This record gives sequence, C-alpha cells and structure tokens, in this order.
Amino acid sequence: MAFGRRRQADKPAEEPERTADERAEAADAETEAETEAPAQEALSDSGPWDSQDSYPEMQRLDFGSLLVPVAQGLGFQVNFEATQVDEEGNPLDARPVAVLVQYGESAMQLQAFAAPKRSGIWDDVRRETATDIQEQANGQVQEGEGPFGPEMVAMVPAALTEEVLAEMPQEVREQIPQEFIDQGWAPQLIRFLGVDGPRWFLQAVVQGAAVQDEEQWQVLEDVLRNVVVIRGEHPMPPRELLELRVPKEFNEADEQEQEEEKVQTFDPFERGPEITEVR
Repeated sequence: MAFGRRRQADKPAEEPERTADERAEAADAETEAETEAPAQEALSDSGPWDSQDSYPEMQRLDFGSLLVPVAQGLGFQVNFEATQVDEEGNPLDARPVAVLVQYGESAMQLQAFAAPKRSGIWDDVRRETATDIQEQANGQVQEGEGPFGPEMVAMVPAALTEEVLAEMPQEVREQIPQEFIDQGWAPQLIRFLGVDGPRWFLQAVVQGAAVQDEEQWQVLEDVLRNVVVIRGEHPMPPRELLELRVPKEFNEADEQEQEEEKVQTFDPFERGPEITEVR
C-alpha cells in the first residue's frame, strides 16, 4: 500500500480525528515513501548490491549473508569468534563473523549488519569508531569522500616488540625503517568504508598496501562494488551481525588438504584448493 500526500478535497468527509501518535505515524510513513525509493534507486546504479536488485552475474562465493566475487589473485579467509570456552579460556565452539579478502600485500575485511528500515547507521558507526581509535588506541583519524561516500582513514601505532619482529617474514622485516624498530612501534594505516543499504549496513576495513597503493585498491574496490548482501526478511535489532556461513568450497578444500597434508589459499583460477580458515 502506497502512502502519499492527499489534497484536502480528497479526504473522506467523515474522517475521524487522529491522535498525536497517529499523526506522527502518518508523518513517518510519508517520509519513508519519499526517501526510501531514492535511496534504493541510488544503490541500484552500482554495488554493493541488495539481493533484490538486478545485479550483474559473476562467480561469487556464498558466505550466507554475503556473496563475494572471486577474481584472479584473490584469496579468502573466514574469521571466527569463540562462542564457548573451557575453564582455561580455550575455544570450544565458534561462529564466523567476518570475511577476509586478500590481494597482494593487502586485505579487506567484510561484515554486514542489520539496520533500521528508515535510516542508515554509517554516520553513527564512523563517529563511534573514530572516538574508540582516538581514546583507546591513541590513534588519529581523518574523514573524506570516497567512491562509496563518506569514509575514514586511521593511523594507529602498531607495536614492534621483539616477539612481533621474530614472527615476521624476513622480507617484511627488512622493509621496516630502523627508526620504527628503535622506537618500538610503527604507524599503521587502516581505511574504513561503509555502505547503508535497505535494512542492512556493509562495512569494509582495508589494511596493507591498498590503503595507499591505487593499483591494489582498485582490485579490492571492484570486489566491494560487486558484493551482494542477503538481508533476509526476519526482524533483527539494528547492528546485529548478519549470519555468515562457510562456503562449501572451504569444506571441500579442507578434505583435500587433509589428504595432501598442506595448507593453501583459495584461488578458483588455479588447480587445487586454496582456502584457509582462521579459527
């Protein structure tokens, strides 16, 4: 049923007087009718896509609430969060909470959340994230406009302890300026992007070379632009994480990895499984 403004002459002659709450509801309905369609139309021009959109067909991995495109050179991981632990704090069970897309020296974490029907949450999330970075991580933030709208780049000091340096690959260790090693920390750049969709919010967190390297970022941008979000029809409170699942390709790769006794990263353009699960 469509809602819209009615001329005075169109009103029923004996329309009952509405209460203040009813008038507020009607005003909300009018606002929704006027603002929701343009927002959805803007999303339909380019991705990320809602599952109800007519999105371009391409090969994608099915992570449940996220369909993520695959391309030459991409690797994928699933990040898990413990849901049960033993007395010593060791995880007994876990759930998938994020998809990590890897390319070159770059990584992009994807998460989708429920959002209110009539308003987005990216402005609030961005403001809260900036506060956390500044107050808890002693970092700095800078906002700007990107290909998907408002975004934020943060500089966070990353510890360079002896243990951290010992675990680094030698080629990475050699690229760190000595002054950073001497001071015990190095500046780490993190890029935060968000997209408000119909009843969902998609967040992308980019780290590594793609924060400044345009060539590597272009690959990850194409991935983000072609993600499909499956919100589902069931009611969910705002900011609740949309359910993720491990694609069947991951399970098939696990079985083959056990037979071959090796771990790789998923690449659909090369023979053999290349999927890693991070637990």
